[in-house]
Amino acid sequence: MQGTRLVVELASSADVEHVNLVTPNGSLFGTRGVAQGASRVTFDAGTTYPPGEYEIVAVDGDQTLGTTTRTLQPDLQILDMGIGRNQPDKMWNGTSGEIADEAFITVQNQGSGPIAVTKLLFIGDVPLPSTKRGTNYVNNSDVSGIYDPEADSTTPKVVVPPGERRTVYSSTSPFGFAPGGAVTCAEHEQSGSFETILKTSIGDSLTATYDVTYSGTEQVANCSINISERNDG
Repeated sequence: MQGTRLVVELASSADVEHVNLVTPNGSLFGTRGVAQGASRVTFDAGTTYPPGEYEIVAVDGDQTLGTTTRTLQPDLQILDMGIGRNQPDKMWNGTSGEIADEAFITVQNQGSGPIAVTKLLFIGDVPLPSTKRGTNYVNNSDVSGIYDPEADSTTPKVVVPPGERRTVYSSTSPFGFAPGGAVTCAEHEQSGSFETILKTSIGDSLTATYDVTYSGTEQVANCSINISERNDG
């Protein structure tokens, strides 16, 4: 795999006319003609393909010259999570006020196929959750909750090729205190928990649960937030 592309190398002695890629359910994913002297063909798997074992078939006319298989199965894992006010070095190069209320999630694809994160949600005891108590975009298909620093705008997805890691940034200030928010600073220390949910291009969701405490102060600027991942196992 090169990014989202499946690269098929051909033996120099093979007189291949075209290469077929067959999906796990037996249907044809695509066909690539082989130009004279070419040693490879590529298929763009994208990020919405059906995971499983694919068959690669080299053909010359009506004759099958050879077959092989390749499993495309992503395996996305959360490596780290934090917020800008605590770990500005892990955020993009924005102003302290811009990044303070945003979160980052570092993920790695430990599988053999590409995948994309298509939605980032925060559910539970955060100042501005993704539910009706906060920014209310859980069921809004037009809002991903993901920020792209390079474009300086929201983005519909973050592609994670196999074997690589990416950082997914929030775009909705889940840790920004606002009047009427789900959590506000108070004189006494507050504690709770929240879930970070990553929805993906293949229909799966990845969820991690965190415990959180908010320090006892009514001044937003001085309210410290401490987060630790909950290990129920």
